[in-house]
Amino acid sequence: MATLNLTLKVWRQENAQAQGRIETYQAKNIPDEASFLEMLDIVNEELVHEGKEPIHFDHDCREGICGMCSLTINGVPHGGKKVTTCQLHMRQFKDGDTIWIEPFRAKAFPLLRDLIVDRSALDKIIAAGGFVDIRTGSAPNANNMPVRKKTADAAFDAAACIGCGACVASCKNSSAMLFTSAKAAHLNLLPQGYPEKNKRVLAMVRQMDALGFGNCTNQYECEAACPKGVSVDNIAKLNRDYMIACASEAIGVFS
Repeated sequence: MATLNLTLKVWRQENAQAQGRIETYQAKNIPDEASFLEMLDIVNEELVHEGKEPIHFDHDCREGICGMCSLTINGVPHGGKKVTTCQLHMRQFKDGDTIWIEPFRAKAFPLLRDLIVDRSALDKIIAAGGFVDIRTGSAPNANNMPVRKKTADAAFDAAACIGCGACVASCKNSSAMLFTSAKAAHLNLLPQGYPEKNKRVLAMVRQMDALGFGNCTNQYECEAACPKGVSVDNIAKLNRDYMIACASEAIGVFS
C-alpha cells in the first residue's frame, strides 16, 4: 500500500460573522486507499494531538447516499465526476500534490463553520412540494397501476438525487433548478403524484426563488457535478410544467 504526503489549503472560519481565511496543513503518510474524509480524519487526529482546533466538515453515511459531505475540492464540488466526497479516494491524487478544500459557495447556503454550510434551503423546497393525496396503502400489485417503463425509469433516475447541493455549488448563478426539477419530476411523472402536479410545480419554483437561488442559464455544470448523474432533461420538463401550471392558475383551473 502506497502512502502520500500532501499539502492542504483549507478554508477556516470560526462562524458566519468571522473573517474566513485559507490555512495550510501537511497531510503525511496518507494511505492511497483512504477516502478523502478518512484523510481529513487523519489530519484532524494530528491536530487534536497537537492541541489545535480540528477542521470542521459535514459527513454522515460515508456511502455516497446522504449527500452531507459538501466539500469543494480544487474548485470542483465533491472533487470529481459522479462521486461524492466520501467516495473520492486518495489514489486520485499524487504524492506531493497541493489540494485546495473549501465549502460549497452559494447565497442560499450560509456558512456555519469552516467547511460546513446550512443546506436546509433544499429541504424547504421539498416541503413546499407538499404530499401525494392518493392513498397508497400497502404495497400494491405491480399491475394495478400501469406505468410505461420509459416513464418509470425517468422517475427513478430523478429520484436518485440525494440533495447534496453540488448542482448549486457548481453553477455560476447558484441555481437549484436541477435539484428542484428532480424532486418535482420523480412525483409528477407517476400517476400517484399527477393530481397535485400544477400546485407542486408552482410552490416549489416560487419557494426556490424566494430562498435566493439564481436562475438557470443552461450551461450544464450542474449535470456534470451531480454525483448521481441527474439529467438536465428534468429542467426542461420543469420549465414546461411551470408554464402549464401558470396558465392553469391564470384561468382558475385549480385553486
